[in-house]
Amino acid sequence: GSLWFISDRTGWWNLYRWSAAGAVEPMVAMDAEIGVPPWVFGQSRYDFLHDGRVVFAYSRGGFDHLGSRRADGTIVELSVPFTSIDSVVAAGAGVAFVGASPTAEAAVIKASLDGDGLGPVEVVRPPRDLGLPEGLVSVPEAIEFPTGDGQTAYGLFYPPANPGFAGPGGDRPPLLVMIHGGPTSDAIPALRLGVQYWTSRGFAVVDVNYRGSTGFGRRYRNLLRDAWGVADVEDCQAAARWLADQGRVDPRRLCIRGGSAGGFTTLAALATGDTFAAGASLFGVADLEALALETHKFESRYLDGLVGPYPERRDVYVERSPIHHLDGFDRPLIVLQGLEDEVVPPAQSEMIVAALQDRHVPVAYVAFEGEQHGFRQAANIRRALDAELSFYGQMLGFELPAAEGITPVPIIR
Repeated sequence: GSLWFISDRTGWWNLYRWSAAGAVEPMVAMDAEIGVPPWVFGQSRYDFLHDGRVVFAYSRGGFDHLGSRRADGTIVELSVPFTSIDSVVAAGAGVAFVGASPTAEAAVIKASLDGDGLGPVEVVRPPRDLGLPEGLVSVPEAIEFPTGDGQTAYGLFYPPANPGFAGPGGDRPPLLVMIHGGPTSDAIPALRLGVQYWTSRGFAVVDVNYRGSTGFGRRYRNLLRDAWGVADVEDCQAAARWLADQGRVDPRRLCIRGGSAGGFTTLAALATGDTFAAGASLFGVADLEALALETHKFESRYLDGLVGPYPERRDVYVERSPIHHLDGFDRPLIVLQGLEDEVVPPAQSEMIVAALQDRHVPVAYVAFEGEQHGFRQAANIRRALDAELSFYGQMLGFELPAAEGITPVPIIR
């Protein structure tokens, strides 16, 4: 006779109960996020056990945890070796969920609850056996750094890791700033081969949870309102400069990459600033006005809160679109684009490439037949990564080992 729900009325997505009498009471109250953005159906972050307990996942500082609430209201943290937790459901007297960690991809997990703790854990569906030596996997470190407007932003920093190689003595590694999509998604602390590709080849990587990212409370989420193309760009630049100032990366070899919404931030950072030495746009948004007019129904009013209502604030859409700032674009860029992309049509990427070519800015363009908004074919994913690595090698002045077998990507100058 009661309804349980998630609300962020205190600034955090917490768990509440509404009774038939109309009373609302908090059931799990903490400075952490139990809820996640409801972008897809069927998500589950909590469920009810037969004995009256509730088991739930929550995010704090960008890392997921598992907890339970006893019938008397006591909250107990359940120790699990996972930093990303999804699809929490009751399973008999225990719980099942999808869990991942910085050293393992997602697995389906089932565990009993023994008293206040977690009992034996059963791996129902194991992660892939990738055969990676332990020393080859870079484990992220959660970082906080100062950014615009006196705010603090967050990220996951991955140092280079490859036991078979060492960098030149005294040199600091190049940095690759990664930008998650959404744009109001978040950087997930789970094993991602797309990150390890770079850290195993001598790059440091920072996956930036810029202002507006989820997992840090409502106030932080709202900092991207009317500020997409400003706050995210500032935070990516601030992350790179902060890591350089800390002596952890080479300030002369700071690069930035992103796809879709992250590609927009990449293009905006390169078009309006000089922090980065080079960048990569994967099917990146170059024209916000075109995105507002052509995107699918579910996100048709999404930009109203991120940029401003359209067409009333068309001036802001034009001002923030990288396509209208090509005169300030003087940093090398590689563009990777699916030729069947209907979200970011190839024409947007080709306009950027043509403009840089006219300005004699080094640019590479790799187009993929049969690919849409995001690459799906394994051969194309590998080709895209290898082309990007080749591009950075040519721009930053390092040679690729012959064993990589990578054909240098053509660069137009």
